[in-house]
Amino acid sequence: MRTIVHLSDLHFGRVDNALLAPLTALVNRLQPDVVVVSGDLTQRARTLQFQQARAFLDGLPAPQIVVPGNHDIPLHHLFNRFLRPLDKYRRLVTEDLAPSFIDDEIAIVGINTARSMTFKNGRINTAQIAQVQQRFDGLDAGITKIVVTHHPFDLPANFDSKHLVGRAPQAMQAWSNAGADLFLAGHLHASVTASTTARYPIDRYAALVVQAGTATSTRGRGEVNSFNVLRIASTRIEVERWRWNGSGDFEHDVTESFARHANQWSATDAVSAQDGDVPDA
Repeated sequence: MRTIVHLSDLHFGRVDNALLAPLTALVNRLQPDVVVVSGDLTQRARTLQFQQARAFLDGLPAPQIVVPGNHDIPLHHLFNRFLRPLDKYRRLVTEDLAPSFIDDEIAIVGINTARSMTFKNGRINTAQIAQVQQRFDGLDAGITKIVVTHHPFDLPANFDSKHLVGRAPQAMQAWSNAGADLFLAGHLHASVTASTTARYPIDRYAALVVQAGTATSTRGRGEVNSFNVLRIASTRIEVERWRWNGSGDFEHDVTESFARHANQWSATDAVSAQDGDVPDA
């Protein structure tokens, strides 16, 4: 079994500093095999904000899969926005815009969906679709295959479809053929786990879409700060949601469980912390 900590939408420049030390300590206690950060490390892509994000990442366990978000592209400096959109990100966070981690149980591929030509929305291009296919093709069927983007492949009921990543149907069709199991994203500051079947009715295929809320930003959009912990085995995934309790720490809130049968994942049960099933940190 592998453990992934999934953080998103850090937004350095608009963070609640009281959350940083407890979050860092908890993530280290959880001893994840991989830390995933699905974009928007900064609020306005300023040098100091990237430096603060880099310092935060340096306090977390490795390896890390980090992808940029739309806020990591300069907004007001038009020269940098259109000619050097991710220059600071590449210099201060990571040069790798398509990071990956593959072992004998999980395969994670990160994709950059942030684009200069749109302020909030994101896209995937055909080269990126092919790249993910190539990395997943030939892997053992028992390996759980995971795609990480900032912009989401699915949405909660109260969100407009404009928030979906561009070329999502094309990518989903291609990656279903490659056996993608799990899609991790952020952007919405909303925590939710869902099946792909409602939006993408592909025969004999059902993957999971897991959205993370904002881990540290003051821009909660009605939801408290949170992050996800995923426990992944070849035929079972548990998604734990950890929420800020308002009094100095993050606490386990709920665990959702899913089982795989062939190429289809389906929910089995959900257990809240109030029921007494609280994972050890």
